[in-house]
Amino acid sequence: MSAEEKKEKKEAEAEKAAEAEGYIGLHNLKPGAGARHVRKRLGRGLGSGHGKTSGRGHKGFNSRSGGGVRPGYEGGQMPLYMRVSKLRGPNKKMSMPFGPFRTSTTGVNVARLAGFEAGTEVTPEALVAAGIIKNTKLPVKILGHGELEVALIVKAQGFSKSAREKIEAAGGKAEVI
Repeated sequence: MSAEEKKEKKEAEAEKAAEAEGYIGLHNLKPGAGARHVRKRLGRGLGSGHGKTSGRGHKGFNSRSGGGVRPGYEGGQMPLYMRVSKLRGPNKKMSMPFGPFRTSTTGVNVARLAGFEAGTEVTPEALVAAGIIKNTKLPVKILGHGELEVALIVKAQGFSKSAREKIEAAGGKAEVI
């Protein structure tokens, strides 16, 4: 055996050993099992299972060439993007579409609190009982329109700066719940 033959034999053995160890090289690359699929051959006779109508069914918009409805089409029903309410302005989060990201509060002016007796604790429940607000589903914010002469302990989810000043000037207390 010549030197060249020995060298070739040694290289072949090294390759076999590398393949046995799971060595990956360009010579032994192949896709994983199930990674490649046979192309669906349409319109090639009844025996193929995709003959005649080529899997498109009979008639209708989807069977025609160039057929198929656009994204967002709901079969003639008023589509979602037209059903939702919108606000004016540039196409930004604050204007399009109007939705639950917008937080809201029930505003109650300081002047409405003048009907309570001095020293009373005014809570959202007390405001409902007095008929000032309808319910406590939304947070209550006390606003500063009007004057307040009686000292009250007002508990609410929010206060404007002027409302807080007027309540404290009257000798009352503004507490955030």
